[in-house]
Amino acid sequence: MFRKPEYTVTRLLAAAGVTVNGPHSWDITVYDPSFYADVLGRGSLGLGESYMQGCWDSPQLDEFFYRVLRAGIDHQLPESIGFKTDVLLARLLNFQSRKKAYHNSHSHYDTGNDLFEAMLDKRMTYTCAFWENAATLDQAQEDKLDLTCRKLNLQPGMQVLDIGCGWGSFAKFAAEKYGVQVTGITISTEQAELARERCKGWPIEIRLADYRTLNEQYDAIVSLGMFEHVGYKNYRCYMQVVHRCLKEKGLFLLHTIGGNSAHAFTDRWLNKYIFPGAMIPTIQLIGKYIEGLFVMEHWQNFSVDYDKTLMAWYSNISKNYDQLKAKYDNTFFRMWKYYLLSCAGSFRARQSQLWQVVLSKNGVPDGYHIAKPA
Repeated sequence: MFRKPEYTVTRLLAAAGVTVNGPHSWDITVYDPSFYADVLGRGSLGLGESYMQGCWDSPQLDEFFYRVLRAGIDHQLPESIGFKTDVLLARLLNFQSRKKAYHNSHSHYDTGNDLFEAMLDKRMTYTCAFWENAATLDQAQEDKLDLTCRKLNLQPGMQVLDIGCGWGSFAKFAAEKYGVQVTGITISTEQAELARERCKGWPIEIRLADYRTLNEQYDAIVSLGMFEHVGYKNYRCYMQVVHRCLKEKGLFLLHTIGGNSAHAFTDRWLNKYIFPGAMIPTIQLIGKYIEGLFVMEHWQNFSVDYDKTLMAWYSNISKNYDQLKAKYDNTFFRMWKYYLLSCAGSFRARQSQLWQVVLSKNGVPDGYHIAKPA
């Protein structure tokens, strides 16, 4: 029997404990009935675009996504022609080639430094913070940077490579606190310009460069939140570059979002509006492409910390929106809100993970240990 889209979507949401026009903070209010057909016909892309257009809303969007994703409702929607086409193209084409990587980076990371300055911590660290002993975003990010340095066992005078250095937060922290020299690379012109300014006076070189061009050797290598943009067609190349650039006794720390199952590209809405060409790796894929190159020394999952980090970023954007709205209109704000809170819900539901993986070339002879805090 044919069911109207409204009936089908309402029934699916009810299975997750979400009521249309209901009383709870995670319930949704539908303002335009086209919402139902959008969701059924285009899945996550229809859900996100109808939200941007103001067709529906929820007082607590993060909790709405937590409930929907925890219940697995996203897997119960029919696969559209557009979705199947995206999957096919992702398998046939390299969406993270050198040329496309620059375009993908520009689409997100060159959105505007003012936006990211308003959203992030004082060091502008655009990766998951570590909240175990922290009460503020600034402290949680410094704790994450310090943990990263200790996992790499950084010592004064070391030469360190930062692949995907962002605005220089790790580079400056490591130079300040651990006395190392850092080469940071990014393919975002906006990031490179501001990173050079913020790192001025420290032994830090910021290069506008693709990882595939690297040849020098380093005592330690770190990559925080960049591997999501590499794509599985380039994973082996990426790991080979790290291997040739890492000295024999060096350590490599890979900090990346991870998934529970493999997909050739990320969520369709995120792919279109936030992170074009992104792909979330799995344990199996990482294991496959480090085989024969690295020994896995340590693997830590602190995905629940990303939920807290995203909520802190959303709080900052909300507080600072008045100073941004002349440049970023309401549709953009709804898009950005949807991005931050849907991702928070995904980490809360444990559909998304955050991993820090420490790798060595030949295994640490006496066993790997994380350096104690200074």
